[in-house]
Amino acid sequence: MHTVAVLALPQVVPFDLATPIEVFSRTRLPDGSAGYRVQICGPAREIDAGAFILQPPYGLAALAEADTVIIPGRAVADDIPDEVLDALRAAAARGARLASICSGAFVLAATGLLDGLRATTHWAAAPQLAARYPQVDVDPEVLYVDNGALLTSAGAAAGLDLCLYLIRRDYGSAVAADAARLSVMPLEREGGQAQFIVHDLPPVPRGSQMEPLLEWLEENCVKELTLDDVAAYAGMSTRTLNRRFREQTGTTPLQWLLRARIRRAQHLLEATDHPVDRIAGEVGFGSPTSFRERFKRVVGTSPHAYRGSFSRA
Repeated sequence: MHTVAVLALPQVVPFDLATPIEVFSRTRLPDGSAGYRVQICGPAREIDAGAFILQPPYGLAALAEADTVIIPGRAVADDIPDEVLDALRAAAARGARLASICSGAFVLAATGLLDGLRATTHWAAAPQLAARYPQVDVDPEVLYVDNGALLTSAGAAAGLDLCLYLIRRDYGSAVAADAARLSVMPLEREGGQAQFIVHDLPPVPRGSQMEPLLEWLEENCVKELTLDDVAAYAGMSTRTLNRRFREQTGTTPLQWLLRARIRRAQHLLEATDHPVDRIAGEVGFGSPTSFRERFKRVVGTSPHAYRGSFSRA
């Protein structure tokens, strides 16, 4: 099982600490088994987290066995114990994946591992990070940066984006979509970096008026459906359909349909070796060109590049 060590340092930000614990702990594989073993680690028996005192069950020795080490943000940017930096360097040297959330980038930068690499942090802390570590290429405009085994994310909810991205890297889109659903994440973040993750379709309460329609759309998303077709199935006028659909899903029927097709395309790109042009037709796009354009607009990269990153065929 993939082990995730969440590093709790003095003045850790509780939100940044809780995000990876919750997301990775709840991740389930298709057979129902846990995808991750999560361990909270710290350099001392008690850690001052501001509003409370945290007692990590594991010490820094746990970093030596972790597959992924998450470094949450802190309320301060200095006073990083040398033993922490040494443990992080040792984890990276043996091949562990290190990822920081928010101002956790200061800890990662202090190890020297980010030298010469692009990184991000909370936009308000970006000038300080750039000034303190001029050898790091700080980009304050993006939600997260992936350097392979070293990743950094912006603040607050961007840490959730990063965790879901790591789940997709580890286990594919289906498992990541389930994790996104549990986190009640929106389909697509506005602004910032285009995300590889197309999160699960907007959650709709069980028993809602739209639920049967959404099931029908999911089953028939590869067909050439017009708004009139959808309205006819729902037994509504197009105007009423658009209004009620947006109220309950936050988007329009046709936009929801396009996202469903893109999700299906992601699965085929990951799980098969079918040519991209064939996948375009299989998911309901009449033109491979329009499929490529729509895919890049939604996912942030081309179908070919996406397959290169996530293919399990």
